[in-house]
Amino acid sequence: MSNRYSRRERRPFVTFILGSTALTQPALAASAPEEIPQVVVTATFIEQKLEDAPASITVIDREELNSRPVQDLADALQGAAGVQVGGVGLARRGISIRGMSNEYTLTMIDGRRVSQTAGVIGHSEADVGWVPTEGIERIEVVRGPMSSLYGSDALGGVINIITRPATDEWRASMTSRGEWREDGRGGEVLQTGLYLAGPLVQDVLGISAYGEFRDREPTVSAVDPRLSEMEGREVATGNVALNWTPDDAQRISVNYGQGKEDRERNAITGRNYYVTTDLIERRQYAFSHTGQWSWGDTTLRAYGTKLEKTNRRSSGTPVRPQVLEDRTYDARTSLKIGDANRLSLGGEWREEELFDTSMNSAGYDSTRHRALFVQDELQLGSWLLVLGTRYDDHDIFGGQNSPRAYAVYHASENVTLKGGVGRGFKAPNLKLLSPEYSVTTSSFVVFGNPDLDPEFNTSYELGASYNAARWSLQATLFQNDVEDLIQSYCASDCDALRVLNYENVEEARIRGVEVAASLSPLPQLAMDLNYTFLNAKDLTADQPLAEKPKHTINLTLKWSATDKLNAQLRGNYYGKQTMYSSEVRYGLPDYTLWGADLNYQLTSHFKLHLSGDNLSDENLAALSSRFNYVEVGRSYSVGFTGSF
Repeated sequence: MSNRYSRRERRPFVTFILGSTALTQPALAASAPEEIPQVVVTATFIEQKLEDAPASITVIDREELNSRPVQDLADALQGAAGVQVGGVGLARRGISIRGMSNEYTLTMIDGRRVSQTAGVIGHSEADVGWVPTEGIERIEVVRGPMSSLYGSDALGGVINIITRPATDEWRASMTSRGEWREDGRGGEVLQTGLYLAGPLVQDVLGISAYGEFRDREPTVSAVDPRLSEMEGREVATGNVALNWTPDDAQRISVNYGQGKEDRERNAITGRNYYVTTDLIERRQYAFSHTGQWSWGDTTLRAYGTKLEKTNRRSSGTPVRPQVLEDRTYDARTSLKIGDANRLSLGGEWREEELFDTSMNSAGYDSTRHRALFVQDELQLGSWLLVLGTRYDDHDIFGGQNSPRAYAVYHASENVTLKGGVGRGFKAPNLKLLSPEYSVTTSSFVVFGNPDLDPEFNTSYELGASYNAARWSLQATLFQNDVEDLIQSYCASDCDALRVLNYENVEEARIRGVEVAASLSPLPQLAMDLNYTFLNAKDLTADQPLAEKPKHTINLTLKWSATDKLNAQLRGNYYGKQTMYSSEVRYGLPDYTLWGADLNYQLTSHFKLHLSGDNLSDENLAALSSRFNYVEVGRSYSVGFTGSF
């Protein structure tokens, strides 16, 4: 049977970039006649039911994002299994998957990678701010390395943001929220997002657009009111995409997005108080062609991202400007070989450029990545076997292979077993490899190291799931064996102006277990619970790795009181963790955050939102001065969503 779309059956503008139809899981409701299975695309490039995907994947759909306050990707992933939202400095947050730090997580938009900034821009978490909530259809989080498909940046996992597509009819929505803190120390938030989509030429040409304005006031430090506890942010971003379907088999897309963000905080160096402002500008563009033919699928893409960061200060020397840009050209095809075999293969050419005068005397460097990959999916009755590998040719480190083998077995209608092994590598970024790179602050000076080796991760996982009508249970064992992990260490003057160097740790091991359960004893009640145990260790030094909570628990209780009113209670527990300062180990205490949400469908077009966060008013600074991030104090928000 041909896989071409008929004019009647096809959805002409849906997820053109990936060449797949984006389906979402409806919200829990007593009146829902049947459950539509969740569909994912990140594990194999083609759409699959979640339980069939050869990977451990969490899906966060639009209904969930809209039910609680979400300012950026870090908020969106709060509470997801195996994911930790922790600090990267300056009260900013990064995303860690299964204990692998945020620089090992690849962030994508509709399958397109975005510039990974954590390794080249100090205290950066710019990866979390590319797409506003109103533009997101769902988020797919793959836990574990996917280097066999996506290359070195996917050493720890992949976050794929699937944006809202164009539609066959004109649709628009707007969500606006206001948030304020109870303690009166600032931090008020005003956030408005917009989405518009529809056909310009019916069944031929469609358009989708989204944007957001967000303003967050800085919060005042409880210790010194002249300092900011959290920086203020003013964000404006927008994106537009044109989707053309010239015939039943082809889709062509053009996409352009741009964003601007001002971050302001009051700081101190020595005895000098000053105001520092970071200006971050983002751009992204893409062109793609996808085809669905009788013999298989094809995708051709050319896309790029650019991030510019500049700084100004009321006194003192501003931080040097930095520009990170990448351009990618890739092609892939998926071939049907009989009824039970699918072969995918493709290639990628990517160039990264970094402009930063702290890196070398030229203030510029670049690197090129060339890659080929192949993956075979074989269906044998109740078994799905996936074998794949990717060959990357790096300018500095030459050829690297990233193989992966995975199996999915449906033991019965309710029981599914999954497991596999994969290996990936990550090359040191341009700064770390530069012998001229140095940065000096009031407390340390850090230098680059041209002798660094790439990092390697061999990952193993084995999991089982049981899904019944009103409850489900999943458990997964995993282990990451990391070789040549790059970490900074104090080389001299460790009690004063510390001199930091980078080195490869010979061997580190991160192992753990993830358990997730859902229960719906009544059509109106539901509970989602996940627990992660993490044992992260530097085997060379026989010490625990820093900033890895050993125990994490996330709980959500949902109540659909009527077909218009629903409420939920959220709880997040973070266990004890370790920090290092001047080569001294410190323990950080555990803590728990509670939040609650109330959503009411006022009319068929308007929904009201009420929320409270950190209801117990947990203050991390009061627990320990060693936390390098901040949890917002008790706060409340009110908002609405209008859809037309």
